[in-house]
Amino acid sequence: MTGQSSRLATDRYFAPDPGQRRVARGLYDGVASLPIVSPHGHVDPRLLADPDATFGTPTDLFIVPDHYVFRMLYSQGIPLEALGIPRRAGAASGGGPAPEADPRRAWQVFADNQHLFRGTPSGAWLSAELAGVFEVDEPLRSANAQAVYDAIESKLAQPAFRPRALFERFRIETLCTTDDAADPLDAHQAIRASGWPGDIRPTFRLDGVVNVSSPGWRSRLDALSAAVGRDITTTAGLVAALEERRAHFRSLGAVATDHGVETAYTGRLEPSEADAIFARALRGEVSVGDAQRFAGHLLIELARMSVEDGLVMQLHVGSFRDHNLAVLERFGPDMGADIPLAAEFTRNLRPLLDRFGNDPRLRLILFTLDEAVYSRELAPLAGHYPALRIGPPWWFHDSLNGIARYLDAVTETAGIYNLAGFNDDTRAFCSIPARHDVWRRASANWLAGLVVRDVVDEATASQMAADLASGLAKRAYRLDDGR
Repeated sequence: MTGQSSRLATDRYFAPDPGQRRVARGLYDGVASLPIVSPHGHVDPRLLADPDATFGTPTDLFIVPDHYVFRMLYSQGIPLEALGIPRRAGAASGGGPAPEADPRRAWQVFADNQHLFRGTPSGAWLSAELAGVFEVDEPLRSANAQAVYDAIESKLAQPAFRPRALFERFRIETLCTTDDAADPLDAHQAIRASGWPGDIRPTFRLDGVVNVSSPGWRSRLDALSAAVGRDITTTAGLVAALEERRAHFRSLGAVATDHGVETAYTGRLEPSEADAIFARALRGEVSVGDAQRFAGHLLIELARMSVEDGLVMQLHVGSFRDHNLAVLERFGPDMGADIPLAAEFTRNLRPLLDRFGNDPRLRLILFTLDEAVYSRELAPLAGHYPALRIGPPWWFHDSLNGIARYLDAVTETAGIYNLAGFNDDTRAFCSIPARHDVWRRASANWLAGLVVRDVVDEATASQMAADLASGLAKRAYRLDDGR
């Protein structure tokens, strides 16, 4: 972790009870310096492919890649253009940065509205980034915005603040990116060829070709066809292409796949029915029901592939993507307008689990945005099926209170050893140590509560804290097997 700033409280996030706070402090001190294992996230690997790469301006670093930040500002009526968010190519007003998007002006808007982040996870992460990484020892506000900008800009120009240098300073042991199924992975190949020892691994993301009713599906299928050098015209052809691409990802160190779906529905289709749906998709005539059944069929196929090739399967369930059509049309996808949906796993996953749930060669990590299913479904499922693990609190629930709710809800049934540990799931590189620090502090505080209630002793809690900090993630993602 980075050095502590004088304005970051040493015992932040710990309970006020003196006994619990003392134990929490000791548990946290035992894990604070452990290397970071980041098995799922969205950092652009190109940042680490070029040893001379920089983060650009402070605005490029703190605002543009972080939808947690700009969605909050947008909620108060601040245009995304004013924050330096580039418009999508082909937008009615033209692609690229808006004319008014001066980085300093955007930073001033950001500073003028710091009050919006009070008491939020983003506020905690931003404070830790500014103080712990850039040694800004006073809160960002309107009056000091430009001075802070200058200080950060000066540091970003130094070799010690280039991405590779911060990777090493943050003590990141492994960082997994998320990459499209058709991505040639040039950046990952460049990292390996450079001789730099940083462990950066791709993750196989295939939503774009599995969800046949999604906008732009045909162009993504064409990209996959180009990647394998042949037209994909049948379901069997698609499956073969995915198997081929998975092998390429594995050759560059991938340990996992990633699937973002609205529901956890799985179900087998007869080959003729799957091909009929695929043919309708090629003609642009696929229905929502068709798309759901086809995706459910492919999830079972993908689980079969994971059994065979060992890639860990991640299933992120329950996000209504790009809810704000105006933002989607102007700025493209993943612009902070994704909204949680209710989820159901018990019935939806049963066809997949009937085939592979008892097979320990499958490792399926389940994520949800619906906290109601933590104790009702996920903990009982993962507490029974050898193939399942529960992913950490995701997205809107990656917070101090969200972590506590999660641990309370899942551990009584599943224990901690059916959990997948923590991943930061971030695009904002400098927030990585901050997010892991919140998890480690929240876990230490939760474990201290068990200690003071005599549920476990301190020695046991210390081992549990280390497992929650990094050990569970290593085991869940098979990063401890020498691959």
